[in-house]
Amino acid sequence: MPERLDGTVALVTGASSGIGEGAALALAEQGATVALAARRAERLEALASKIREGGGSVLTLTVDVTEEEQAREAVKRTVAEFGRLDTLVNNAGVMLLGPVVDAPVREWERMVQVNLLGLLYCAHAALPHLLSAAEDGPRRVADMVNVSSVAGRRARRGFGVYNATKHAVGAFSESLRQEVTGRHVRVSLVEPGAVETELFGHNRPEIQDLLSERYVGMERLQAGDIADAITYIVTRPRHVAINEMLIRPTEQEA
Repeated sequence: MPERLDGTVALVTGASSGIGEGAALALAEQGATVALAARRAERLEALASKIREGGGSVLTLTVDVTEEEQAREAVKRTVAEFGRLDTLVNNAGVMLLGPVVDAPVREWERMVQVNLLGLLYCAHAALPHLLSAAEDGPRRVADMVNVSSVAGRRARRGFGVYNATKHAVGAFSESLRQEVTGRHVRVSLVEPGAVETELFGHNRPEIQDLLSERYVGMERLQAGDIADAITYIVTRPRHVAINEMLIRPTEQEA
């Protein structure tokens, strides 16, 4: 049976849209107090209003997780405001696709900064608090959920550096899991397939056209589908850890 998250605090990065927004709403519905971290302050405030209307407690944090000090400050402010941190959802990410030959290297740098370094900065800052929550929290367990992608399992033409960042997230997550699981901090990897979010719109127009052709006629996942998965992971009993979850649209072959 799922366990509610009353008395716990969750920090969600990339919370201004898509999976992050969905996860924040879902965790708040389960009773968690939620800190929302992203760069777009207006989007965060709109989401915070929804959570407050539902009776939840929430904090908005205008943060660029690629800046280490900002990532650390987000964790620090969350703990200062609410006294603890039980759950970190590392969701912030970008997907900039295209051939390696003649690629804009700045796109590669951006993906490494957001998908990998931003996740690492947040993880490092949060870990002491997660370990503490696992020792004395209301559920005596804490969770770090790292949102990766099916691209973290399977390399595909045109996905090169995005593949590389998501494979790295998977390797980091498994290594960290082995390090802290004995102390009841659960590290989980969520790997969505094609989801209807803003990620596709970050690409150059010619890449967007190719993606539209690739997924034409496919019923993609919705952000809420992934939020449901994240909620399932963090509401398991203390003795149950969901290490990895791959979620694809039914019609997606690879």
